[in-house]
Amino acid sequence: MKITVVGAGAVGATCADNIARKELAEELILLDIREGFAEGKAIDMMQTAALLEFDTKIKGVTNDYAATADSEVVVITSGLPRKPGMTREELIGTNAGIVKSVTENILKYSPNTIIIVVSNPMDTMNYLTLKTSGLPKNRILGMGGALDSARFKYYLSQELGCSPADLNAVVIGGHGDTTMIPLINHATWNSVPVTQLLSKEQQDKIVAATMVGGATLTKLIGTSAWYAPGAGTAFMVEAIVRDQKKLLSCGVALDGEYGQSDISLVVPVILGKNGFERIVEYKLSDAEQAEFDKSAGAVRNMNQVLYDTNVI
Repeated sequence: MKITVVGAGAVGATCADNIARKELAEELILLDIREGFAEGKAIDMMQTAALLEFDTKIKGVTNDYAATADSEVVVITSGLPRKPGMTREELIGTNAGIVKSVTENILKYSPNTIIIVVSNPMDTMNYLTLKTSGLPKNRILGMGGALDSARFKYYLSQELGCSPADLNAVVIGGHGDTTMIPLINHATWNSVPVTQLLSKEQQDKIVAATMVGGATLTKLIGTSAWYAPGAGTAFMVEAIVRDQKKLLSCGVALDGEYGQSDISLVVPVILGKNGFERIVEYKLSDAEQAEFDKSAGAVRNMNQVLYDTNVI
């Protein structure tokens, strides 16, 4: 098993660290455009191998895509991170060119890989990859849902006073502060609906906190978060390489599911060795469906920028 992580910044390096610790690959390639940056990160991580007792071989390279050849899974984190006050939408222009170039270079050497897109705005970058890569749609996944659902579970656990691991809760829609939809009415604590345990005020507070979870951290630490995004990506990689058939939210191409087509949005899927095996359609209320449709409209407006600027 060979895995590549493109982008050795905070998210990429954290993802790589999690992959190595879990021994999800025999060989892990960390690639970055900055001279020596990925090499340094890789050496630093390899020097933890004796302490953490993992055997994954980590190699850092500077823009050398030949080193990524025959990767079963490729994670793309390349692009500018969000700065305080910056929306994901504002990143489209710059990051679209970066993601498109990375995808083209990866596919020269790993034409049958599974791609996980982390770069923001994730829904639009995933749509770009779908439109330009030529890969089957089940082999292109956006990371945002795993992260947003983990944040949803965190805020639920804080109000319930329980372990996040005991919660089942998913977020759907766009991976954005105004487009994600935490499905509070579908969330459970060991099969007990959380709506039976929380007041309406508490529920609204949790949903609101989840939606601005990324922006909250950007304000606090001055840049995008990395621990949870890196772990969320590695969580997806593990489900793929170990063929776990996990049910989790991912950004995927929709073809009529949830009433939407020609778009990539976060929805629950079954994730295994071939990427996503099928989309799981939750029975949404009329209000939830209306929110989903509104979210899709906002994401389509962002996607239009790709056409307006001739990126696709």
